[in-house]
Amino acid sequence: MRQPDIEIYLKDAERDAVAQWLGEALGPCSDWQQKGQTFKCKAGDVPVTWLPKAVGKWHSLYLESDATPWDDDLACARAAHAALGVQIRCAPGTWVEDESDEEADRWIKVDADGETEIVWRTDQ
Repeated sequence: MRQPDIEIYLKDAERDAVAQWLGEALGPCSDWQQKGQTFKCKAGDVPVTWLPKAVGKWHSLYLESDATPWDDDLACARAAHAALGVQIRCAPGTWVEDESDEEADRWIKVDADGETEIVWRTDQ
C-alpha cells in the first residue's frame, strides 16, 4: 500500500547532492528556502523539507506527497542509498501516533551491507 508521504534519514549527505538526486527522480528542484532550521523546495510537484541534523548527525528528508516513484519509505531509502552512497534509515512501515515506544524505535538501516532492522532511540 502506498504511503501518503515519505520520510527518510540520511547520514553525512550534502543537501545539494540530495537536490540533484531528487531533481532526477521527481523533476527539477526549486531553490531551497530556509525557514528557521528547515529548508524547503519543490522537486517537480512534490513539496520537500530538509532538516539538517534532525537526530544527531542524521538529516531528515520529508517528501509531502504520495506522487513519488516510491511506494514507501523503504523503497525511497533504497533509491537514496543507491544514488548517494550514504547510510539511510527509515521506519519499517507507516508511522502510527499511538504505537508503543518499542515499536517506534524499530528502524531499517540501508547501507553498503544491505538492509538491517535496528533499534534506534531517536528521543535521547
